[in-house]
Amino acid sequence: MEKLERLKSCIKNLGRVVVAFSGGVDSTFLLKVCLDVLGKENVLAVTARSSTYPARELEEARKLAEKFGANHEIIVSEELDIPGFSENPPERCYHCKKELFGKLVAIARERGFNFVLDGSNMDDTGDFRPGMRAKDELGVLSPLKEAGLTKADIRALSREMGLPTWNKPSFACLASRFPYGERITAEKLSRVERAEDLLRELGFIQYRVRSHGDLARIEVSPDEIDRFFDKTLREKVVSGLKGLGFIYVSLDLAGYRTGSMNEGLEEEEKAPWKN
Repeated sequence: MEKLERLKSCIKNLGRVVVAFSGGVDSTFLLKVCLDVLGKENVLAVTARSSTYPARELEEARKLAEKFGANHEIIVSEELDIPGFSENPPERCYHCKKELFGKLVAIARERGFNFVLDGSNMDDTGDFRPGMRAKDELGVLSPLKEAGLTKADIRALSREMGLPTWNKPSFACLASRFPYGERITAEKLSRVERAEDLLRELGFIQYRVRSHGDLARIEVSPDEIDRFFDKTLREKVVSGLKGLGFIYVSLDLAGYRTGSMNEGLEEEEKAPWKN
């Protein structure tokens, strides 16, 4: 694929790089290509541990880095310690990414790496993405986007390369489960994590549990919605979520979609943060 060759050419000129590595589809693909092109000694994968990052995701990232033989470090980047983050303003992601990428840039400078890379791709352009501005302000590069790769391209190439993440469901930090303005706490984040673990254990593939105070709003992919016609499964979900402290449990009939919490924002609120 021409886009893959373009990506390799771009990476080859970067020298030594730090890769922001979450263990998701995009960053896993990026890390593997960087290792193949630059060699293990010139690549450092860094994963941030925090309350908004589920323990299972952290463990998967650790195992993937080990599988690749990559130099891998886990740092602490606790969003709840960032002033104003817990109040959950619309620009929440800007402050989060500014803090995270700031730490990665500092690591790169201290260790003699030339650039920090992230896994943003062509599908991440537009819409309401405050975090992208923080990335640009700190000079973080997005080679996947520069090469013109879409999420579908990355999945297809990952499959060809035998990467186990090629069909991994999309994931976003747990803070995205709360409507703007609802205060985020460690306890609420833990509750959402356990709620989504329940859906995972019941065999759902793509899901979110959006937390609206005492109400849990479940999003699953459209082709999985019919599973809720099964009374036994429905009772397990309701019982499990109420056991976590939710009083009401609802199913969003529109199904899973990225950025559903942005749907209530006015256009003037989004405008300053659009790319």
